[in-house]
Amino acid sequence: MESTLGLEIIEVVEQAAIASARWMGKGDKDTADEVAVEAMRERMNKIHMRGRIVIGEGERDDAPMLYIGEEVGICTQPDAADFCNPEELLEIDIAVDPCEGTNLCAYGQPGSMAVLAIAEKGGLFHAPDFYMKKLAAPPAAKGKVDIRKSATENLKILAECLDRAIDELVVIVMKRERHNDLIKEIRDAGARVRLISDGDVSAAISCGFSGTNTHALMGIGAAPEGVISAAAMRCLGAHFQGQLIYDPAVVKTGLIGESKEANLARLTEMGITDPDKIYDANELASGETVLFAGCGITPGDLMEGVRFFHQGARTQSLVISSQSQTARFVDTIHMPKEPKVIQLR
Repeated sequence: MESTLGLEIIEVVEQAAIASARWMGKGDKDTADEVAVEAMRERMNKIHMRGRIVIGEGERDDAPMLYIGEEVGICTQPDAADFCNPEELLEIDIAVDPCEGTNLCAYGQPGSMAVLAIAEKGGLFHAPDFYMKKLAAPPAAKGKVDIRKSATENLKILAECLDRAIDELVVIVMKRERHNDLIKEIRDAGARVRLISDGDVSAAISCGFSGTNTHALMGIGAAPEGVISAAAMRCLGAHFQGQLIYDPAVVKTGLIGESKEANLARLTEMGITDPDKIYDANELASGETVLFAGCGITPGDLMEGVRFFHQGARTQSLVISSQSQTARFVDTIHMPKEPKVIQLR
């Protein structure tokens, strides 16, 4: 799968990032997201595959493009039988976030990316549009920190795993009212907190690399993005756990479903019989082969944002594979048809 799709999924996230970046700083997050969705969908429909969106822009009635359940790829077209051999057909599940951190893009802030994860059919958890309690940590702490433990306990374990003092650790937390107690506990334990407004996929993945000065992600964010983060962290051999949060009183913001009871009923309909189950990265991204791809829209810890020059652009992407056990940073110059200038810096 990697050899077949590797370069093409890079181009999918690149095209989404370029489209969204043209709206960077214009204060219009909806348009920044919409153009990224359209660009991602257009490029995916040129790939020789039968793909199914398992995490997308929402339900079909609310999201006309890249909705959950939508099929993409050349082999989903009406005349696919003419050029797609059923015996060689590549069927994959796809989780997408064409503009992860729409507010970050709209207001020119760091950390917005175009991201996707893929696995063979059935290889990605079909997360509902709920919230998820998350814990991400470096490979050295995999299986040692635990989402069931308090932040204080996990910080002590993390410090031991990384051979650092607790006051040398940096924990990323989304700036939300629901995290006030968590933030206080982290600070009281002696660690430092880096607050973010959006974009916890980038924050989670940063924990997987040494040198980012990010040592953990804690708190509650969107469940679909949790699956994408888990796919990347599984490929990196890093720690990721997630637990669905279905009670609106916990998140203190809007949530699909009018009540806790309604949300529990929806989980049952989806076949989730244990709503309080704690998932690890291997369960959220269970495929034999898992690929993650992301392209910076605005600059972040891992990648530069899109940089435009006359009629062209330069992008930086990250592709992580469980198959080849690689993390590739790809620097691409997108040239106009008749270039006058090809900008390197």
